[in-house]
Amino acid sequence: MGALDHLSNMFDCSSGHSKLKKRKQLQTVDIKIKIDCEGCERKVRRSVEGMKGVTSVEVTPKQHKLTVIGYVDPDKVVARVAHRTGKKAELWPYIPYDVVEHPYAQGTYDKRAPAGYVRNSYDPHVSHLARASSTEVRYTTAFSDENPTACVVM
Repeated sequence: MGALDHLSNMFDCSSGHSKLKKRKQLQTVDIKIKIDCEGCERKVRRSVEGMKGVTSVEVTPKQHKLTVIGYVDPDKVVARVAHRTGKKAELWPYIPYDVVEHPYAQGTYDKRAPAGYVRNSYDPHVSHLARASSTEVRYTTAFSDENPTACVVM
């Protein structure tokens, strides 16, 4: 924004509102959508190529994944793909296997996930792994070899 633009905005009396729109951030939107053949791939690609703000589109048919990079709103991209293709589309629900603390915990492991990925189901209020209660801990450590006061009967 140059000095002349600044001065013209400062002395503009036409309206009290700013004419400048807040620009969207450049982001990558990953979408899960079923892609069966080359025709489906072409249909999915063309559904978002003409969208305002899109800089690149990448389709990975084996993973049923569409990657859109640009100055776009993720919800609008998902809605447009679902509307234009007639297919069920959702934001990419998987994260790499290395990121998860317990990848085989209930709710995290998904057989339909691509290789190297697990379902992103992090919820801080729900613990997928059960913790042992204090009575269970006492019974299990009573017969432990590492406990010096353990039962000698064994």
